[in-house]
Parts: sequence; structure tokens; C-alpha cells
Amino acid sequence: MTARPFHHGNLRAVLLDRAEAVLRERGIDALSLRELAREAGVSHGAPRSHFIDRSALLDALAERGFVRLADEIREAAASEPDDHARALHAAASAYVRFAVREPALLDLMFAAKVDAPSQAVLSAAERLFDTMTGIMSAGVGAGAYDAGDVGRLTLLLAATFQGISALVTSRRITMSQGEALIDDAITRFLVGPSAGR
Repeated sequence: MTARPFHHGNLRAVLLDRAEAVLRERGIDALSLRELAREAGVSHGAPRSHFIDRSALLDALAERGFVRLADEIREAAASEPDDHARALHAAASAYVRFAVREPALLDLMFAAKVDAPSQAVLSAAERLFDTMTGIMSAGVGAGAYDAGDVGRLTLLLAATFQGISALVTSRRITMSQGEALIDDAITRFLVGPSAGR
């Protein structure tokens, strides 16, 4: 029997890539550092140089998910720089597409140590929220709402994106129904954001 090498190349990235695939294909219960090491062709102790335990692996997956989602919605909104409503729609659609593509990862992201998140997960989640705040802040310049409404509306936007995503990924509604809900939500956002105060 040949001994497995202790490490190779960028082992952390390899393990995270494989962990995402396992999460996507078989769910969170199938994630094991020992099994990931076997699949990566390294010794069973090698992953511990990057992840002290399974919880640390889950945190790293959540962190990676938040960063990726923030990047995807920022790029989507930036594709519509001259139309705030279209930028909001693009960001919402990107969020829902991410949820449809990575439902288990999205669940993990929002469940990751809710009571005491690691600093890395907290920072990555803040990056997502800051990205959404930036998208909403662009609406002030467009005259869509007042600067004082941005914080409240960003929370409402985040809840709306997450809610529509949950409806689509649980198959309560279709993707096309989700797109229609996005249109309706954005219309309501822009019609009278200060009316509820």
C-alpha cells in the first residue's frame, strides 16, 4: 500500500472546491475532512493544516459563498449603471440564480454560527451587506429615495431577495414567477419607500 502525500499544490482551494461539490451533490451531512483528504489524494491529516476541524471547513465554505454572492450581485448591478430599477432587478436576479445553483451553500451561509460567527464569516457577510447598501445608495443619486432611507431599504431588499430565493429553491414558485415577484418588489420599492414611516 502506497503512503499518501501530506500535501500538494494549493490544498486549501482543492479541499474547498471538493467540499462545495460534496455539499451540492450530497448535502452537508456528507462533508468529512477525512473523506475530502481521500478524494484529494492526500493523507488524512493534511486538511488539518488548513481547517482545524469540520466546523472550520464549514466556516470557510460560508465565507467563500458570501464573497462570491457579493461579487455576483455587484457585477450584475454594475451592468445597468444608468437605470436604477434595472440595476436592482439585475442584482435580485443574480441573487436568485445563485440560490438556485447553490441552495445548500446558501443555507450554510445563513446558518453559519449564527450566535457566534467567526470573524472571517462575519466580514464576508458584511461584504455582502455592504454591496447591497452600495446598490441601494445608487438610488439616492437617481432620486429614487432619500439617503436616510438607505439602511432600512437595504434590510428590506436583503429580506426580499432571500425570500424570493427561498420560494424558488423550495419549488413553491417557478423561476419565471420569481422574476415576476422581483419586478413587483422593485416597483413597490421605487413607488414610495418613505410611505411606511
